[in-house]
Amino acid sequence: MFRNLHEIAWHRSFGVLIERLDQAGFWQALVRRVGSGVNVNNWVALVFEQGTPSLLAESPAADGGSDALFQDYLKGFYRIDPFWRVNGEQPQSGLFQLADVAPDYFAATEYYQRYFKLNIVADEVQFNCLLPNNRLVLLSLGSEQKFSEAEIGWFSLIKPWVLALLRQRMAYEKIETPAITDNLQALRETLTARELEIVRLMLSGHSNKGMASHLNIALDTIKTHRRHIYSKLNIKTQAELLLIFLGKS
Repeated sequence: MFRNLHEIAWHRSFGVLIERLDQAGFWQALVRRVGSGVNVNNWVALVFEQGTPSLLAESPAADGGSDALFQDYLKGFYRIDPFWRVNGEQPQSGLFQLADVAPDYFAATEYYQRYFKLNIVADEVQFNCLLPNNRLVLLSLGSEQKFSEAEIGWFSLIKPWVLALLRQRMAYEKIETPAITDNLQALRETLTARELEIVRLMLSGHSNKGMASHLNIALDTIKTHRRHIYSKLNIKTQAELLLIFLGKS
């Protein structure tokens, strides 16, 4: 038996979401339900196929249109986003919070300064649902303040319902395969595969020690690779490296 009217309303709201699975307003309705009583300032729904993201839906920008900064994410920032490990490297289902995936010096990176703090601001959680053939559908929620323990508890409580809805929604999504632009071509022509991986880790916010641990190589080897990278590319700053990484140099 239901214990109170609030519990009845809660179950009814998820029933309404099931009815809207094939409708255009599904994502907005899902975010309203998931974010009920939670400080959610922006959101996006994506599907990753073979490590490449496609946009399903997003919260509108301040002017009511699409977020121009988010286009940089789709063009390459996603490779250095903290959630890349659970989205692209090792896609997996679950609920993930920024604090669980962000490297040591994430807040000091050019990516954080140029994109993350402007788009997400303070905190982010992702509901990830892994589909057959390593496809991953996700719902990301951003907040201007750090999510509280109670809010994370709420997200954890509803995770099974949200993941089930994400999985079922994909039967109604018509996904256009994005035109893939290889923004890393300039780097591939100049750097070794190991150096390219270090570039990605460095731009993601990993310290030298963190990169050495991640790649299981000596700390001095990391330092040598970094010197070679900057020398080969004839650059002096991480800002210059980021522009090359995005193919904007």
